[in-house]
Amino acid sequence: MNDRNPVLGLVHEYNSKGHLLHLEDFPGAFTRGETLDQALGKIPAELARYHRWSGEDLHPHAVFNYRISRSKQSELAIEDADSDILFDSEKLPLSAKEYGELKALVLKSARDFLSLFSSIPDKDRQIKESRKTFYGELPATASAMYRHTKNVNHYYFGEIGIPLSQNEDIFLGRKEGFLELESRAGYLLNTVCKGSDGELWSLRKVLRRFIWHDAIHAKAMYRSASQVFPESKIENPFCFNF
Repeated sequence: MNDRNPVLGLVHEYNSKGHLLHLEDFPGAFTRGETLDQALGKIPAELARYHRWSGEDLHPHAVFNYRISRSKQSELAIEDADSDILFDSEKLPLSAKEYGELKALVLKSARDFLSLFSSIPDKDRQIKESRKTFYGELPATASAMYRHTKNVNHYYFGEIGIPLSQNEDIFLGRKEGFLELESRAGYLLNTVCKGSDGELWSLRKVLRRFIWHDAIHAKAMYRSASQVFPESKIENPFCFNF
């Protein structure tokens, strides 16, 4: 690659079963692979998908140099998209403008997940093989996938001390979390805190994790529902391309 090409920062988590790469400058963008080379090879497609989804412009022939800014061997189930890493950049304070832009993406992600879920004709039909994962039984119906993803609102906000009183709707629950957050003095300081199981969290990390987690389960929902309901118009707001 030409040295004048922009450098794409990557955060790398891995174990004996796989590799997870986070695209540091595009919160929530990620690739996975059994090998590091496989994960690296998926970056161009993920960059293009993320830009289509977010509405940002990406030159069709953009080329990046890759730089792994941090690499961590993990005891977590990386192959099942478990993760606990806190980026160095996620320890920095937020400006009001930056927070507003990230919040808008997180809320867009919730709306898009709800749009995808709503387009599935039979939400209780099994669309995916069930199996055990690190967090329990893998959701096998659209309804179960939605409940799992929606319930993460409680978990992520709770890890930075923000309670939710209602969460019946993934978008409204997330919106309530932001309202409670914004009522707290100094939230833009992005204080790093220790969560319920000792994991380190910050507001920046929560914002990134919402987008990341939504995309993981939206991808599984969209791919499975498109195969099970080939005659239906399944919405694709996350811009997946299989």
